[in-house]
Amino acid sequence: MRVLPAITCVLAWALSQTALAQPARPDQAAFRALYKELVETNTTLSVGSCTLAAQRMADHLKAAGYTDQDITLFSVPEHPKDGGVVAVLKGTDPKAKPLLLLAHLDVVEAKREDWTRDPFTLIEENGFYYARGASDDKAMAAIFTDSMVRLHAEPRARRTIKLALTCGEETTGAFNGAEWLSKNRRELIDAGFALNEGGGGRLDAEGKPLALAMQVSEKTYQDYILETRNPGGHSSMPRPDNAIYELATALGKVQAFRFPVHLNPVTKAFFEKQAALVPPSLGQAMTAIAANPNDKLAETVLSRDPMLNSTLRTTCVATQIEGGHAQNALPQRATANVNCRIAPGESTEDVRKVLAGVVDDPAVTVTLKVAHGPVGQPAPLDPSVFRPAETLAAEMFPGLQIIPVMSTGASDSIFLSAAGIPSYGVPGILYEADGGGIHGLNEHIRVSSLMKGRDYLYRLVKIYAAAP
Repeated sequence: MRVLPAITCVLAWALSQTALAQPARPDQAAFRALYKELVETNTTLSVGSCTLAAQRMADHLKAAGYTDQDITLFSVPEHPKDGGVVAVLKGTDPKAKPLLLLAHLDVVEAKREDWTRDPFTLIEENGFYYARGASDDKAMAAIFTDSMVRLHAEPRARRTIKLALTCGEETTGAFNGAEWLSKNRRELIDAGFALNEGGGGRLDAEGKPLALAMQVSEKTYQDYILETRNPGGHSSMPRPDNAIYELATALGKVQAFRFPVHLNPVTKAFFEKQAALVPPSLGQAMTAIAANPNDKLAETVLSRDPMLNSTLRTTCVATQIEGGHAQNALPQRATANVNCRIAPGESTEDVRKVLAGVVDDPAVTVTLKVAHGPVGQPAPLDPSVFRPAETLAAEMFPGLQIIPVMSTGASDSIFLSAAGIPSYGVPGILYEADGGGIHGLNEHIRVSSLMKGRDYLYRLVKIYAAAP
């Protein structure tokens, strides 16, 4: 038996417990109170209120010295509980384009009977905060609000800083505050560029920091309806043109189809940098695909991982199905929802045509469901954005690279990019290897990750706001 590793583990545990036991700085205690209030304000679509959460954050800003002229609370009559807030801290140079801080207030639904703890009570346990929204996205919303509070007490920066806390990011088809602002109150959020969720960083299973991420691109979310109809009839007399079978055959073709590899500057840079952080066999495939997107062996290796596969290409998957009208009747109609995450540069109509070609059956129609938003446009890999983040990361997270990433999901950045405001998912908050229960049960975030992320983002905002 080797003794040294055991001693090392015990020492590491002891040091971690000492760190956990250390009292919070006064500014951290104030932040925790703000964070707790926001997390414990229910903002689910079913029974919650983003409008209330926005008002409470506005109250913190007013207590810090912001005036009514600096703060805009907004909502629409059709969605009175889906409101948000915009706050402005004016800079000294009216010619400098503002910096926008964006975060969403709404959270995914959470049922108390499913959770180990009350999802709407912030609980600190074994070095973690547990609650719905503890991570997504109230961690960032609280950090940005807290940063605006702290910045108000300091000499004004060169660049105006804006904060927008919005609702509707988590629910497809709901009122979306970021979209509404970009279309109706663009002047409130107009900026040279924006900081949003989607970046952060990753810990391994033991909590060791692995890498930081800057999101500069995301896929376009789009649903399609596959449908087949026929006259139906009595179930005692089956016929070959059965609507359910025809739909099942079509879905089988969609399942077997794989869109071609479609890299862009962001995903190419991701594979190039990520290659050094993964096992050699995987790293070699990443290097190869970045050099040659047509490398079939590398494609095969990378496609085995769901996340990497989605980074390589557009993906489409069946998510809902409905068919038939009675147990003793042949189906007259069968439909399926196919959800696609479309790579930047591809249009929703082009993807519909591809799906129709894959199905290749005149009995099955493929239609575009109501578009959920604009087509994603990558933000530029701008050195003036990346270099300050990298320099600060070298100080606060020594040894970690910032890797540019394309989100395979979706965020409100897509509405900003469509409005001409480049949006970056900033690094700083390190998330668990398994995602920390985001959108699932017992969502959690490390206290140390939250607090260090808070320090990093506050300092990064100050650097950007002061930059020429």
